Amino acid sequence: MDIKIVKTKQELEQAYHVRTIVFVNEQNVSPEDELDQYDESAIHFVGLIDSAPVAASRLRFVDIYGKLERICVLASERGKSYGKRIMQRMEEEIKENGYSKAKLNAQTHAEDFYRQLGYETVSGEFMDAGIPHVTMIKEL
Repeated sequence: MDIKIVKTKQELEQAYHVRTIVFVNEQNVSPEDELDQYDESAIHFVGLIDSAPVAASRLRFVDIYGKLERICVLASERGKSYGKRIMQRMEEEIKENGYSKAKLNAQTHAEDFYRQLGYETVSGEFMDAGIPHVTMIKEL
């Protein structure tokens, strides 16, 4: 998988396409909740296989953290370490921007995945877009 930082309108549309399939179609998140006001200022990532988008995410800098958001991989491509690879690329970008802490709000079913990547749960469970989440952080 080739992971790109989105630079063109086409690449952004590819990232939005993956996010829409995973979050809106699969998880029933409303389109208004999925595509929000933070998309304009975020750094977007898209993962491509043979130029077809299969993974996406976004990164924002909030307080002292690089905040990893909207991390997703198409169902047909899960289990191939693409999620791990896009996470590693986002962590590199956080460090390149002078930050040393990463933060994310994980869906509780994915908490173990993030824990295996070195993230520590720092909150109780809360609901976001009708889905249970926890906040996790990692020192980079």
